[in-house]
Amino acid sequence: MTLRERIHDDTTAAMRSGDSLRRDVLRMVQNAIYNIEKAKKVTLSEDEILGVVTKEVKTRRESVEAFRNGGREDLATKEEAEIAILSGYLPQQLTDHELRALVDQGIAATGAATARDMGKVMGWLSPQIRGRADGKVVSGLVNQALAKADVAAHEVGH
Repeated sequence: MTLRERIHDDTTAAMRSGDSLRRDVLRMVQNAIYNIEKAKKVTLSEDEILGVVTKEVKTRRESVEAFRNGGREDLATKEEAEIAILSGYLPQQLTDHELRALVDQGIAATGAATARDMGKVMGWLSPQIRGRADGKVVSGLVNQALAKADVAAHEVGH
């Protein structure tokens, strides 16, 4: 069953069971997919649909932070409930150890040595982490690793 079919079937099931939060969240995802397909005049691939779900989760994470900073715990809690629903459609998240190993592989594969090579490494990592890790976290890890490599290279050079 494709991701699109799962979302459709789960929306129908939520409507029948009266789970309005789940129904509304899944409808929002379906609408986001529809709008992109209509604008681009294409049918999104499984990977692109995964990207839409990932983007929806990211948007809600940012909203949680904004609501908490604004003292709106009720809205932050609702957004977290929506994240929990959407997370069920994402692949298993990578562990910290797995992420660090992928970052090391990316640096080795691209021959990156300085912070200026960050784009190369992120380009290599993007398809491997799509939907499985937060891009902000990954770029932080890449930045740290490249900074260490840069420092080590300077120490060896002196």
